[in-house]
Amino acid sequence: MLLVYGQMTNTFVAYELEVQELKDINKECNNNTIYWKNGSIYETAENSTVYCGDINKINNAIADQVSIFIERISTFVFGFMVGFIGGWKLTLVVIAVSPLIGIAAGLMAMAVARLTGRELKSYAKAGAVADEVLSSIRTVAAFGGEEKEAERYDRNLAEAQNWGVKKGTIVGLFQGYLWCIIFFCFALAFWYGSKLVIDTKELSPGTLIQVFFGVLMAAMHLGQASPCLEAFASGRAAAKIIFDTIDREPEIDCFSEKGHKLDKVKGDIEFHNVTFFYPSRPEVKILNDLSMQIKAGETTAFVGPSGSGKSTTIQLFQRFYDPKEGMVSLDGHDIRTLNIQWLRSLIGIVEQEPVLFATTIAENIRFGRPGVTMEDIIQATKEANAYNFITNLPQKFDTLVGEGGGQMSGGQKQRIAIARALIRNPRILLLDMATSALDNESEAVVQEALDKKCEDDADKHVEPAPVARILKYNQPEWPYMLIGSLGAAVNGSVNPIYAVLFSQILGGYAFAKSGELLTRRLRKVGFQAMLRQEIGWFDDPRNSPGALTTRLATDASMVQGATGCQIGMIVNSLTSIGASFIIAFYFSWKLTLVIMCFLPLIGLSGVFQAKMLTGFANQDKKAMEAAGWVSSEALANIRTIAGLAKESSFVESYEQKLELPYKSAKKKAIIYGLCFGFSQCVIFMAYAASFRYGGYLVSSEGLQYMFVFRVITAVVISGTALGKASSFTPDYAKAKTAAARLFKLLDRIPKISISHADGEKWDNFRGEIEFLNCNFTYPTRPDVQVLNGLVVSVKPGQTLAFVGRSGCGKSTSVQLLERFYDPDEGKVLIDGRPSCTVNVPFLRSQIGIVSQEPVLFDCSIAENIQYGDNTCSVSMEEIFEAAKKAYLHDFVMTLPDKYETQVGAQGSQLSRGQKQRIAIARAIVRNPKVLLLDEATSALDTESEQSVQSALDEARKGRTCIVIAHRLSTIQTADIIAVMSNGAVIEQDTHDKLMAKRGAYYKLVTTGAPIS
Repeated sequence: MLLVYGQMTNTFVAYELEVQELKDINKECNNNTIYWKNGSIYETAENSTVYCGDINKINNAIADQVSIFIERISTFVFGFMVGFIGGWKLTLVVIAVSPLIGIAAGLMAMAVARLTGRELKSYAKAGAVADEVLSSIRTVAAFGGEEKEAERYDRNLAEAQNWGVKKGTIVGLFQGYLWCIIFFCFALAFWYGSKLVIDTKELSPGTLIQVFFGVLMAAMHLGQASPCLEAFASGRAAAKIIFDTIDREPEIDCFSEKGHKLDKVKGDIEFHNVTFFYPSRPEVKILNDLSMQIKAGETTAFVGPSGSGKSTTIQLFQRFYDPKEGMVSLDGHDIRTLNIQWLRSLIGIVEQEPVLFATTIAENIRFGRPGVTMEDIIQATKEANAYNFITNLPQKFDTLVGEGGGQMSGGQKQRIAIARALIRNPRILLLDMATSALDNESEAVVQEALDKKCEDDADKHVEPAPVARILKYNQPEWPYMLIGSLGAAVNGSVNPIYAVLFSQILGGYAFAKSGELLTRRLRKVGFQAMLRQEIGWFDDPRNSPGALTTRLATDASMVQGATGCQIGMIVNSLTSIGASFIIAFYFSWKLTLVIMCFLPLIGLSGVFQAKMLTGFANQDKKAMEAAGWVSSEALANIRTIAGLAKESSFVESYEQKLELPYKSAKKKAIIYGLCFGFSQCVIFMAYAASFRYGGYLVSSEGLQYMFVFRVITAVVISGTALGKASSFTPDYAKAKTAAARLFKLLDRIPKISISHADGEKWDNFRGEIEFLNCNFTYPTRPDVQVLNGLVVSVKPGQTLAFVGRSGCGKSTSVQLLERFYDPDEGKVLIDGRPSCTVNVPFLRSQIGIVSQEPVLFDCSIAENIQYGDNTCSVSMEEIFEAAKKAYLHDFVMTLPDKYETQVGAQGSQLSRGQKQRIAIARAIVRNPKVLLLDEATSALDTESEQSVQSALDEARKGRTCIVIAHRLSTIQTADIIAVMSNGAVIEQDTHDKLMAKRGAYYKLVTTGAPIS
């Protein structure tokens, strides 16, 4: 017992140490991802899913499976040693068939490893879809793409399922072949042993029994080691992907200590004949022999149409990429010879689409320069014109900004990002449309602060779920499970060799098919359940895209621990135990009853073990989800992290999240080791008792010696079967925990239903909208009143423009109209009907939206435009027409692949202006009755803005339109201009009438004065 305890304890601790070593993966991801996002088969979202799935495979391969395999192989070796000592001839004859087993095991391992690799790639693609959709849930909901995305996710799951079924069939074939060979060995041993006893007298009956039991135990344990080989093969395939990542040499190593650090930085920047194209689009030349000088202390501004290479020059100077030809120099030194962390520490950057991390406002600003005081942070926010809105929040600087800054308005995010850049006190300041999201007042103040900075520096511009419910989801596969159970039962009953071979192959295929279908179904229904939830559910940090993607990648596969092949092995074991005890009862019921007294002890040990491991599984799952969230956030925002030189901070955060599983591993190892050791001890105690009591029955009650032999043989077989069944306890515990989380999600009723059956629909949708005394707070920030008695209306065909300071509730009103949320008090009326009574898919189908930060999906330009109408098949003619109206068509036709050009993850292959025009074309192709424009032209150059504004003016005709804009020149023709402050409308009328009133709007237009 102590030996087994030590075996299992050391294995569990070794496993957790291995997981600790795998933290290197996150470091390498942070080191490689910018290149990956532009050329690898593993996009950012796929990386996160690959690692979750792969580490689980490695977990299964190196946790208790290693110790179980060593134990069974050791028993195999020592069993044959006993045989050699007692009768070497008999043992040698039996062992002669071993090469047949070795060859088959090698072929099986190779096939399983290959199929596992393909299966994991398919799951990675599915995970990438899930991460992309969950990260862009507002866009998916706005365009009614839930069903389309669920189908796209399921297509990748179907591919993974096919590989899994093939793998299960091969494993079943191997196990059938293996047990066929084992029972052939038994027959050979009986035949040749009888000859050695009867014909040649070389062995005594007692020695024959000794040799036979040694060979029997060896063969049985060899057969039981075969499931471990499958786990090892799968783990090996997964480990290859993991270690390929770790071993990959990045082209630009951000952790390298190499490179010069200049003692004095003047700030002269020069581009020498620079030519560049992105790795994933080598046919599109972005920079073509660019040469220019930027002197220290000068301000240089890049202007030009979208896609001309403005932002690319900034990325080259940050060394996100290296030029294909030419050189970029700082003070005459090629930046490729400089230390990369030191170089990036000199740079401050503010981008048009600012990235905030899911922590507090203060911590986001502190990312600019660790160790700064609160006084420094306050000063930076004052310079960025962010101090006032921050101090008006209940939690002030400790306010959580949400996933990706989702709890802040666009202008608020921009000002926090500017404060982060200012506090860095950089020698070189890069401003990429830094004030595009700000209102007039903020833009003037912040621009003054940035100008001042430019003068100072060098510058450039759950309870466990019942297993019965798990099996209920497997109901469509019950025919497969029934066939598999019959096969397992036949195998457990140990009938003829043909039955053994056939049943193992049949059981392997049937249970693999059942398990893979269940995994696919659970992943699909889990993903669909996520897409059913209201938008407020996604605002909860526990439901971040990283955590949800991790949950999808792990929970469904863990549930297989209570179904699929595990059922086959448990049925096999239970049938074997049942048949063995029937035989034992037939020959000696007294001896059998004595042996059965030990079974409750083993059962209690298993129950206690499962209960304790379930608790540990819950803790570990939470920790892994938290780690997955950190990893996903880091991978998605790698450019910002690299620009801030904060890779090490995220690696440390990732490691901290993984500390809990490591610490709990010791307790888990002690419990598992004690329980497993106790159960093995009880089995051998049963052996000892059976021999002792069997001898008594022979001597005292005249029981035939052969009957005792038969009973004990049956006990040995049932004992090994019981040991095999008990080894599934950890998987069973994980399965119940994973199923509980999954069913909790499936059972949750969303607060806003997107069912096609719920709510009102009507034919003549006019587009009349009215907000009546709407009060609103976000679910995750109930102490911050965003809308405070909002009253405004717009007639069909009219244009309503919202203006006001950042954070005053403009975008929130649009989200209420889309029914992403419902007002806490008051009503939103659509054609006179309360929005809460209107069918949600019907309502959203009437609305087209263009957001300030456009979200594109990782597919072609044509497919992104087609996404505008998911109710039908959009023709290429309609796509061309929409693209022409958005002034996109001419640009697309210059690309080598034209409308089939892949836009990359989150549109990473395109400039911001190009992405914005695709988003506008997507809204136009929808042909909506209501058009929502949230800073729709903010990312465009002057020429494009004029063109697209003309297109939008044309698109507004005959439609109700709600516009949010900081550039007041774009809204002067609106029918109604509503001036908002603190969540309420303080003025509304036409531009001319508001100017005549000389109120807040007049001051805003003429002086940029604060609205109050």
